[in-house]
Amino acid sequence: MNNEVFYNINKIIERDSKATTYKYALLRGVIDIIQDNSPYITFVENRAQIPTGLLIEKWLLYYYPILKSQTLIPQINGEANLAFSFHLHRLIDKYEGFGDFSAFYNDLRNNGIPVDLQSDFFELVKKLNDTITKMPMKYIGRSVSNELYSIFQYENQTIRRGAITDLESLIKAFGTFSIPHEYYEAFRILGSFINGQDSILFKWAEFSVKASSNNLSIQNVLNEVLISPITLREIKESKKLYNDILKKEGKIYCVWTGRNITKYDVDHMIPFSVWKNNDLWNLLPSDSKINNQKRDKIPTPDIIERQKNLILDYWEIIFENQSQRFQKEIQVALLGNHSFNTWTNTGISQLQNSCNYLIENRGFEGWKI
Repeated sequence: MNNEVFYNINKIIERDSKATTYKYALLRGVIDIIQDNSPYITFVENRAQIPTGLLIEKWLLYYYPILKSQTLIPQINGEANLAFSFHLHRLIDKYEGFGDFSAFYNDLRNNGIPVDLQSDFFELVKKLNDTITKMPMKYIGRSVSNELYSIFQYENQTIRRGAITDLESLIKAFGTFSIPHEYYEAFRILGSFINGQDSILFKWAEFSVKASSNNLSIQNVLNEVLISPITLREIKESKKLYNDILKKEGKIYCVWTGRNITKYDVDHMIPFSVWKNNDLWNLLPSDSKINNQKRDKIPTPDIIERQKNLILDYWEIIFENQSQRFQKEIQVALLGNHSFNTWTNTGISQLQNSCNYLIENRGFEGWKI
């Protein structure tokens, strides 16, 4: 197993389409099946073969409580619905008041789906199969390769209406899909960390819940543990300070194009969503349209090199107006053990290194004009 597989998984998580949660459900489902050490997994020609029905079962487990929730939990951008929402809602409605989620799953695993619900259930699992195989399986990995089905491949088989009444028949009904053996190994070894069950944060929350004699919930603990010291108010205050500095300068130039602009956004050069950094050196004026194109992407070392002089001009302006804050922030974030006397060259060089690391090692999408 080589490092490239892990880089590719990072890229898939960060760069592949985020229009719906399908990508996350597919990866989570495959990891859960592998972590379950399912006896249905086989290996053929360096690929792990897995029944698609097992994945359909996982999607039922993931999306049933989400769609049933009284709180709207968006799963798709815009006002569109998930491809299978109508069918799953119909099943949820049928089980409401009759044991709900637990009763449905008990029927699926043990009792069998009641006769009067089998037609609805058949339409649901068929829709789930179509969604899984023709959407996330088809497109996942486009950040790594332009080919469709570059990682996931599937083999369908003829489905007989009414033949799916329980989990065993579901597993047998929809053929198999496969992934390369090296991806199987990566998910087998690190899958629980990717999914989060064995992540440091989750284990921290679990420990706190047990130490409280179960008076707390994992959700309560995670909400507190994940609180950031940088609030929306602080971001606005930093941007206001920066705007006040720029007003003194007269003409303002877009840091990425060099064009004179009258309206601008104060852009986090390294996006705040990626690196919770609200330092003044990381805030630069950008044309609003350009900033909208950049969004959560990482500027490449090339564009930083190309716009180096303008970045340094803005850093000089900040230093002149907020010398103590600028020096402290850039020393910690970019200079480290280097002397502040070298802040121009070292700062740009380390900025390029940080961006290159986020693109090449962490899998974030690079951006340049």
